[in-house]
Amino acid sequence: MKKTQISFNVELDENKIPEKISWSATDGGIKNKESKAVFLSVWDHEPQETLKIDLWTKDMPVDQMNIFFHQTLVSMSDTYFRSTNNEKMTDSFKQFCDYFAEKLNIKLS
Repeated sequence: MKKTQISFNVELDENKIPEKISWSATDGGIKNKESKAVFLSVWDHEPQETLKIDLWTKDMPVDQMNIFFHQTLVSMSDTYFRSTNNEKMTDSFKQFCDYFAEKLNIKLS
C-alpha cells in the first residue's frame, strides 16, 4: 500500500495567534508553501460529526478572506454534487454562492 503525507506548520505569536502558515504535500511536489489561511474538515464516522481546524494569519486581509470563503463554498458545492449527484440541492447551493458574492461585491471571473 502506498502512503502519502500532507502537513501543515503553524508559527504562533506570544498569544498563540497564527503569524505564518505553510504546508507541504509530498506527492504534489509542494514543500513549505506559505498560506494565509486553511480550513480543514475531517469526518469522524463513529460519532458522525465533523472535526474542523480553521486557521488564518493575523495579517490575512478581510477582502481576501471574503474571496477565500466564496471559493471554498463554490468548491464545496461542486464536491457535494460529485458525491451525491443531487442537482436540486447543488443548484440551491450555487444560488447561495452567487448571493454571497453579490452581497460582498466579489468579482467573479
